[in-house]
Amino acid sequence: MKFSDVIRTAVHALRGNWMRSVLTSLGVIIGIAAVIVMVSVGQGTQSEIDKMVSGLGSQRLDISPGSRRGPGGVRQSASSFYTLTEGDVEAIRSDIPEVQYVSGSLNGSTQVVYAENNWSSRWQGVQPDYFDINAWTLVEGEAFDAQDYGGAAKEVILGETVRRELFGDEPAIGQTVRLGRVPFVVVGVLAPKGQGGWGQDQDDVVMVPMQTARRRLLGSMGLPPGAVMQIALTVTDADDLGYVQGELESLLRQRHRIAPGADDDFSVRNISEIVATRTATTRLMSLLLGAVATISLIVGGIGIMNIMLVSVTERIREIGLRMAVGAGPSDVRRQFLAEAMLLSLVGGALGIVIGVVGAVLVGRFGDLPVVLNGQVVGLAAGFSVATGLFFGYYPARKASLLDPIEALRSQ
Repeated sequence: MKFSDVIRTAVHALRGNWMRSVLTSLGVIIGIAAVIVMVSVGQGTQSEIDKMVSGLGSQRLDISPGSRRGPGGVRQSASSFYTLTEGDVEAIRSDIPEVQYVSGSLNGSTQVVYAENNWSSRWQGVQPDYFDINAWTLVEGEAFDAQDYGGAAKEVILGETVRRELFGDEPAIGQTVRLGRVPFVVVGVLAPKGQGGWGQDQDDVVMVPMQTARRRLLGSMGLPPGAVMQIALTVTDADDLGYVQGELESLLRQRHRIAPGADDDFSVRNISEIVATRTATTRLMSLLLGAVATISLIVGGIGIMNIMLVSVTERIREIGLRMAVGAGPSDVRRQFLAEAMLLSLVGGALGIVIGVVGAVLVGRFGDLPVVLNGQVVGLAAGFSVATGLFFGYYPARKASLLDPIEALRSQ
């Protein structure tokens, strides 16, 4: 039989019981559509999370006060004392050459007021390197200069959320706002960053020089002279991060006179480890979604095999007649394999269309991020072909091995 004859015969056989053919293809349609939608959602989620955590910095270390034991062996939390100082910041800058930027910071919350508008926000008292460490840039105005940092200038740089809530469409540069009861002049506006890796609004912040925060905003918090709440740093080469962390811990233990074997009075957080963990987790979730969708495709393939086996049983006399008039086992095998392939290919084509449309609708009207690419569609098409070949071969082989005489005797 020619290839065209095989296809024509397969189409005629499937049309003879079209409702069963449609229901059989439905399993493949659902499977292919599920593969496309779920893998697209998984890749979109991974891409979105990678984008968020990349802002945390893969070459960064954060140092904060750690817990320690007080009188009677009672462990005190980091919020009850402050062990990091500006001297630690300068020592890190001078003693560890692999460090690119380092900055201490103070922080708190306050009410920011302009005219009749007010907004509750958090403030950061920062040193010059803080903006480079956290990739902050200005869209308006100018950054603090050396005199501002050294002279406790009453100047402030606003995040976009604070600027919008206080000024709306009015210009903010040069205006005077109050942080608590202290007036500040707005000298800059930060470029918007949006939601951070932990879900917070990164633009809901105001920046002031550290000495300004220490003298004007801390109030009665009772920090020791020169203390900082946190130290952040970045390294020039990401490969040096582990080495720098070890050098940093050794330097701080020496400066804080911590005896060998005693607990550190500080903690170091390696952001790159968090980034790697979250990336691996989202990748695993994408694989899980793809596996679930593949299972539904396998179920559809089993449905094709089941129906083809039923078809072989129903058409035993037809098979015997074809063999009696000269058809060989390979002709019969090709015919039934072509029927299985047609079911799978038609179902796959419809599944691809439904899957693409479904992924677009989920991305447009749902809250889930979606990344749809040609590789996902190609993978789905490949699965469709493989399903027809794999699950159609056994029924086709069974039909080709029938004995013509026994087949003709069948009623």
